[in-house]
Amino acid sequence: MKLGLNLGYWGAGNYTDNIALAQEADRIGYSVIWAAEAYGSDTVTVLAWVGALTQNVDLGSAVMQIPARTPAMTAMTAATLDTLSGGRFRLGLGVSGPQVSEGWHGVKFDQPLGRTREYVDIVRMALRRETVAYQGKHWVLPLPDGPGKALRMTIHPVRERLPVYLAAVGPKNLELAGEIADGWLAVFFSPEHSGDLLASLRSGRARAELGTEQDRLAGFDVVPTVPVVLSDDLEAAAAPLRSHSALYIGGMGSREKNFYNALAVRMGFEEGAAKVQDLFLAKAHREAAAAVPLDFIDQTSLIGPRDRVKDRMSRYASSGVTTLTIAPEGASLEERLNVVRTMAELMDESGLAD
Repeated sequence: MKLGLNLGYWGAGNYTDNIALAQEADRIGYSVIWAAEAYGSDTVTVLAWVGALTQNVDLGSAVMQIPARTPAMTAMTAATLDTLSGGRFRLGLGVSGPQVSEGWHGVKFDQPLGRTREYVDIVRMALRRETVAYQGKHWVLPLPDGPGKALRMTIHPVRERLPVYLAAVGPKNLELAGEIADGWLAVFFSPEHSGDLLASLRSGRARAELGTEQDRLAGFDVVPTVPVVLSDDLEAAAAPLRSHSALYIGGMGSREKNFYNALAVRMGFEEGAAKVQDLFLAKAHREAAAAVPLDFIDQTSLIGPRDRVKDRMSRYASSGVTTLTIAPEGASLEERLNVVRTMAELMDESGLAD
């Protein structure tokens, strides 16, 4: 298993802190640094900045939003970042959700599976420097009956095949990730409830005849982002993660369509997920955070004393995780740096390091 670092959203006031975390992860041998985007900072600018200030660590988008860019623009950006960084870029993609797609980008959130499949097709075609001509349901290039012409990317990417990751939560999205991507970006991943998730990935891999009959996930990167809080007090360790969990379970989508709430239900937290959503949608955000079951946070995070975290890391490796990406929590930069260093130490001590 390898280690990754997720910088999350590039919020106000933490620019120098995030650079310090990224440089420390680069120095001690982390495999990849990921950056996110929603409707604030964009992942591309952040990764360009981080890439200029690091040497060896890979740079991953988690994720570049599909509704935010045409597939050709994504291919251009990916090729440019990969070239500037000397072949260190990993392209993570996701359709976002209805609220962001339609409210922020003005792009209808319909048929996400079909749109994602065509999008990845075109991105890969462009990165292979083929002349891009595509006749799909969602994308037609060039546009018919106009002056446009089929074009080929003018720059040469560093690598013939740049790794593509998909963020996915539901079973059908997971099957698609297994079929067309090189890796899966997971959130709220629980080793205890990973069986059905990985089975969906394997189904997609089998459909595309990828991997081997004995190990369909061979060569496929399973990458959950896992919050980490080091503390002797389990309740205290869970406290800073409650608001984030409540936001996703309760407010990331509508009552009728919330992928994260549905995931919590599939994990067995139906009653807790309903309560959190009811409170959050009623704008009782503090109460919603308090209502998140401790067991849910414990199963989807690494919290507690050093040895307990070390034991839980082994469960992630046993469940099929290949790159454990951490989101270090702490009240200060020094506390978060300590998490980054401690996780590398625990990886070595446990013998899990790849």
